[in-house]
Amino acid sequence: MKNQIVCDPDIMLGKPVIAGTRVTVEHILDKLANGETWDDLIVAYPQLTRESISAALKFAAEALRVDMIYPFKNQDD
Repeated sequence: MKNQIVCDPDIMLGKPVIAGTRVTVEHILDKLANGETWDDLIVAYPQLTRESISAALKFAAEALRVDMIYPFKNQDD
């Protein structure tokens, strides 16, 4: 994963992106969460690879692996 995900304040306001692209980890997660497949992403963004998508998922998992409580509010509330 090293060097596949970069954060640069001059690229996408410093959000984590796939190196050499303007495709954010957030965008990849959003697309996958909304039903797109890895193949869909690679067709839409040919600069992505299976390895870069995997790196984005690993980055997100590691980012959430902190000692912090995330308050959750039900959509029904």
